[in-house]
Amino acid sequence: MPRRAQGRREGRPGARPRILRADRPQGGETVKAERGHEFYEQIGKKGGESVRASRGPEFYSQIGHKGGQKVRELIEQGKRMAREAAQKEAGLDEMGNLKGGGREEK
Repeated sequence: MPRRAQGRREGRPGARPRILRADRPQGGETVKAERGHEFYEQIGKKGGESVRASRGPEFYSQIGHKGGQKVRELIEQGKRMAREAAQKEAGLDEMGNLKGGGREEK
């Protein structure tokens, strides 16, 4: 059974819903089969040159810096979550001390 595609066409008055069919290639798959990998290399290069012309080379430096900052945040978040999971598993509080504090009775 075909499934309905989600997208911008759904909200337009009078727009026909798109139907995705599993028996046919969709969008990029058809273009890839017709034109090959080199086509994507060419349009990517053309797009990159257009961005460089409109925004300048410093734009790439700025987005690279932003990406690096995000990676740093994600690494720190992962380390923090791993520490918290290890502490929870070992029975430690948020300061890394054993919970309960006193000696156990025999």
